[in-house]
Amino acid sequence: MINITFPDGAERQYEKGISALNIAEQISQGLARKVLAADINGEVCDATRGINNDAKIKFLTWDDDNAKSTFWHSSAHLMAEAVEGMFPGVKFWVGPPLEKGFYYDIDMGDNVIGEEDLRKLEVKMAELAKQNNTYQRKEISKPDAIKYFEEKGDEYKLDLLSGLHDGEITFYTQGNFTDLCRGPHIPSTGFIKGIKLTNVSGAYWKGDEKNKMLTRIYGVTFPTQKELDKYLFLLEEAKKRDHRKLGKELGIYTMDDDIGQGLILWMPKGTVIIEELEKLAKETELAAGYKRVVTPHIAKESLYLTSGHLPYYKDSMYPPMELDGVNYYLKAMNCPHHHKIFAAEQHSYKDLPLRLAEYGTCYRYEQSGELFGLMRVRCLHMNDAHIYCTREQFAQEFRAVNDMYQKYFKIFGIEKYVMRLSLHDPKKLGQKYVDEPELWIETEEMVRKVMTEANIPFVEVHDEAAFYGPKIDVQIYSTIGKEFTLATNQVDFAQGRSFKLEFTNQNNEAETPLIIHRAPLGTHERFIGFLLEHYAGKFPLWLAPVQVKILPISDKFTGYAKNVLNKFKIADIRVEIDERSEKIGKKIRDTELMKVPYMIVIGEKEVNEEKISVRRQGKGDMGSKNLDEFIEILKEEVKSKKEAV
Repeated sequence: MINITFPDGAERQYEKGISALNIAEQISQGLARKVLAADINGEVCDATRGINNDAKIKFLTWDDDNAKSTFWHSSAHLMAEAVEGMFPGVKFWVGPPLEKGFYYDIDMGDNVIGEEDLRKLEVKMAELAKQNNTYQRKEISKPDAIKYFEEKGDEYKLDLLSGLHDGEITFYTQGNFTDLCRGPHIPSTGFIKGIKLTNVSGAYWKGDEKNKMLTRIYGVTFPTQKELDKYLFLLEEAKKRDHRKLGKELGIYTMDDDIGQGLILWMPKGTVIIEELEKLAKETELAAGYKRVVTPHIAKESLYLTSGHLPYYKDSMYPPMELDGVNYYLKAMNCPHHHKIFAAEQHSYKDLPLRLAEYGTCYRYEQSGELFGLMRVRCLHMNDAHIYCTREQFAQEFRAVNDMYQKYFKIFGIEKYVMRLSLHDPKKLGQKYVDEPELWIETEEMVRKVMTEANIPFVEVHDEAAFYGPKIDVQIYSTIGKEFTLATNQVDFAQGRSFKLEFTNQNNEAETPLIIHRAPLGTHERFIGFLLEHYAGKFPLWLAPVQVKILPISDKFTGYAKNVLNKFKIADIRVEIDERSEKIGKKIRDTELMKVPYMIVIGEKEVNEEKISVRRQGKGDMGSKNLDEFIEILKEEVKSKKEAV
């Protein structure tokens, strides 16, 4: 008998060799129908694999990322079986799972895969899935494995075998398809219901352009057709909401080869959004006791040597500029500059916490292949601040930053988010992380305690800390579930000593402050990219670059329209007038496409009654309104920062 321990701590005894799926079946058939894989002593395994020793077990269902990965890897094998059935003699390289879906690299010989073939393959995969064939694992010796693939003339699998040894080679078979694979896999093909092959592209074998070009087929699958349909809908919605597409259509930002890759030019409308975000941040930070500072865009090499950034961060910094024998670097981070401001004056414990804030411009040399719209850029404007505090003040200050996150989430309608406690890797001390093992343990526990006592859900991830301390990274999700990395809240136990920062404590002794780095709104670039996709370009009134568009029906009503325009301007409402000689229907359609929240239609009736006719973006006619009363309604909507409707 063996002892099996479940996630809730309960223990039960079972016959040696029992599988996780067998255990699930004994608990309930409903559970067994959901189990895709199992976590056995921390290792993801086939749910059908026998357990021969005492073990801790966790059933992995579709809600678990490891289960999804297993599901998609098994789907890659199912697709390979379908391809081999339709195109006998093809050879397979690798077919890994992706974050969403899978692909398989295939030597198609003289065959060419087109869109019509993808649809035929989907039908074939569905037929094979319905056969409910089990994924059977078989351990095999290296000589036998080599013999198998030599007989098939498969140089790709033989190449993979060259790096493997006896005892680590397994075959998986489902139906008529056998592959060299370490697994794990789902119990059977019957779990795979919703099937979509999404794309075909070329891929060099091993990623080397000197090698043969293989065919890469991408796909995605789900346990139900309903889930696939939902995914495909969100995929189409994501395309419509792509910030790069909307940014261009709405005139938010542009890029130019003469400026350089990853360097954003903010158009007038994008600049309005920036100014409104900065206004919000400044008002919030002023109320929270922050003091604003401004720092230069470059500094001497010695500054970044002192901070420790050059040894750890040099690859992400622009190359130095030499002047009078001194190297200068474009600023990649604001913190060393803020530390110098702290050091410029003497401080006592009564001055702390000192909170220094800046929307600082930083420059980071991201690799060309990593640049992506507003999400990965080389010039960024960061909602940065550094808090210098005593250890006794740390918990309150760190929690206050998290509270600021919560406030912003409410304003922008961010309902789903994940707080990630990023920890260090003890094996990388002195390389990736400051070599202070005791301080790492202490500060990580300080952050963990704050999060736990504040009842803020968080997950722990290893080897993702800053080089100077642990941090909370914030992942947020848009209204369609797309994930973005937004903000950070970091502990720094190293730079205070590096810069010899001191304050006089209550015993009249010099003490080094603890430093908190925080950026609740991240950067303008990434956050506006998120907002474009989150709102689908339909910004709430307070953020909309143009809040009201006035549409005179004809030229003879332009005079009254301009009087209305001036009243909006006096009320500090961002307003434009459409004086084109176009029909009113076209003016309305064009304004709708530009996502302007409100339209004011001016015709003979409005002039005679000295009123305005109001339309709401996406909602249509709101009827006739008194201008002064409507302006007050808009001012209240701006003040309340209501979400887009």
